[in-house]
Amino acid sequence: MSNRLPVDHVVNSDGSSGWKSSPGGLVTALEPVMRAAEGAWIGWAGVADTEFAPFENDGIEIIPVPLSESEIEQYYEGFSNDTLWPLYHDVIAPPQYHREWWEAYVQVNRRFAEAAARYAATEAVVWVQDYQLQLVPEMLRELRPDLVIGFFDHIPFPPYGIFSQLPWRKQILKGLLGADVIGFQRVADAGNFTRAVRRLFGFTTRGNVVEVIGDDGDVRHVVARTFPISIDVAGYEEIAARPEVQERARQIRHDLGDPKVVMLGVDRLDYTKGIGHRLKAFGELLAENRLQVEDVTLVQVASPSRERVATYMALRDEIELQVGRLNGEFSTISHSAIAYLHHGYPREEMVALYLAADVMLVTALRDGMNLVAKEYVACRADNTGVMVLSEFAGASDELRQAIIVNPHDIAGLKDAIVAAVEMPKREQARRMRALRKTVNGNTVNDWSKSFLDTLTGRAAVPRGIPETLVNALRELAAADELLIALDFDGTLAPHVDQPEDARALDSARDAVLRLIRLADTRVAFVSGRALVSLQHVADPPEDVLLTGSHGVELKLDQPDVTLDLLASEIDRLDHVAGILERIAGSAEGAWVERKPAGLALHTRLLSPAAGQSLQRSARTRVRSAEPGLTVREGKNVIEFALRPGNKGDAIAKLREHTGATSVFYAGDDVTDEDAFVALGADDLGMKIGQGRTAAGHRVRGPEEVAEVLALLADFRAGFLQAQKRERAYTGSNPIVTES
Repeated sequence: MSNRLPVDHVVNSDGSSGWKSSPGGLVTALEPVMRAAEGAWIGWAGVADTEFAPFENDGIEIIPVPLSESEIEQYYEGFSNDTLWPLYHDVIAPPQYHREWWEAYVQVNRRFAEAAARYAATEAVVWVQDYQLQLVPEMLRELRPDLVIGFFDHIPFPPYGIFSQLPWRKQILKGLLGADVIGFQRVADAGNFTRAVRRLFGFTTRGNVVEVIGDDGDVRHVVARTFPISIDVAGYEEIAARPEVQERARQIRHDLGDPKVVMLGVDRLDYTKGIGHRLKAFGELLAENRLQVEDVTLVQVASPSRERVATYMALRDEIELQVGRLNGEFSTISHSAIAYLHHGYPREEMVALYLAADVMLVTALRDGMNLVAKEYVACRADNTGVMVLSEFAGASDELRQAIIVNPHDIAGLKDAIVAAVEMPKREQARRMRALRKTVNGNTVNDWSKSFLDTLTGRAAVPRGIPETLVNALRELAAADELLIALDFDGTLAPHVDQPEDARALDSARDAVLRLIRLADTRVAFVSGRALVSLQHVADPPEDVLLTGSHGVELKLDQPDVTLDLLASEIDRLDHVAGILERIAGSAEGAWVERKPAGLALHTRLLSPAAGQSLQRSARTRVRSAEPGLTVREGKNVIEFALRPGNKGDAIAKLREHTGATSVFYAGDDVTDEDAFVALGADDLGMKIGQGRTAAGHRVRGPEEVAEVLALLADFRAGFLQAQKRERAYTGSNPIVTES
């Protein structure tokens, strides 16, 4: 879902009409995914006051959303581009706040949400794009709670001091928090968002995870993290290699008078792009004779943008006046200082310009990413060319071998331009090779796959232990006091149809035995099972700490487990048990598990649809009969507990009991996410199998868990042995110096 469709409605000269593809980076990335997944694209057709029926285009269902002329003026040109755009770009231009614009924004967002709710299949994935549709996630979740919802913000998200100026700041945040995953271009943007959430709602944030508390008291975990967007690298390389495009690049240089250096700026005509700062710096360099017009020409492409918005009309006049003044002052008969082009160009012509340019100037005052920077790098297969890149563009986080500048510092910008013009070919090649390696390492396809894999958790998990996990385990093994906390079912033991038949793999049990024998190392089993059930199936070694019923039951170095229930609590359990037994009795394969402080309805033997239907029925009926119980949904199970508690609470209690300075936690279930979000910077979380997760690492199944535990035992034993040798050495040498 995006403001605009991937196709434009066109009217031909003979009066007939049709649809023309408008491929951009987003379309290029998502078209293959959409076709493979029987996808639909929802957006505006670009024509006011006209309704179009849904249709298919190249294997993708197109669902046009109509907008009236007044909605375009108020929702799009008004609130989106004259309120949100300047606010989110650090108030470079003053935002306008009008209540009627906000009302139009709400109305259009609701229309988009209703379109998605109407057309999306059961449990479909909906990916909402960009700042024009920030209210859609919450609206859509209310209409269709079965959907998986993602949101990607293509522009910056401002610091709280700026965002707080927005009169409708809470509504915007609530809208975004309806998503399961919220993606940003930069780490700073994600941080700005989570800080705003903490300030305005008081929600707990742990790393990239926000704990959203609903009106019913339920907690949802929303992931808010960076997914830097990229380009179709192979597509740009292919165009740049065409002989006719290379010839066009030579022709461009010839038409410019064959200067020694061609500098290029490519931007939408927007006040965030720093075009005026760039022109000012270039003009001063010419005036100071640090550059000569016979040697250096600046080509500035400024494609038309939002030409009905007053701020943009004023900007065009300002830039064109500046260009005219500089050309009038510095151009000669045979050499123009600036070739100014107020046009949009097809991709082939843009690639020819990239090939013709020796220096690329990207001097945005604030930019989400700036894909022009990556496009230029992708086209430079001969490793020539230099990029001057603003530190305020998201691309600067990745393209560190560019000349990074602060475009507000005109003196510094001038020095950077001169350094780029005079850079030796060898230095150019060194930097460009590094830039091209970076761009090739993160293409637009990598971006879309990374986001969708995070959103759905459906990415195939390969066998073996990833190298990143091995390195993380090696670092973790050096902790002063280490706690290894492990879920049981699906982690140490493969899932089985009958829970009482579950048993840990021999290899996993052997690794646990090795770990508990190590100094300053504790092992705990953290399970949703009742402790009596966990002890039966796990047969834990004597020194293993145990928590059951999601942290409600504890066995921490004491022989007995006690959980005193009040008579009223026992009566409530009996009442809920009767309700769940009747529900389970209506579906063959469902059963109820009684726990010391709760009950669980298991649906593992039912089909996914039947299991979810049964769980929804249980939730509704139990909440009506016994309000106030803690509800936990896991993998094929729903639990109702008398006392609040989760695996995150269990980790906190275990950490306090053991004095652990670092924690390793592994689990496979939805309920394990509470533990993952409770982990700190010095801890390590590992998800087993598919599914959305806040864990930093992932492995395929219990076999890999056993390998990971064995590796951790090896690294921990090696660290402790080295530490022991060091103590022995320093103990026999009373005088120790530090180098």
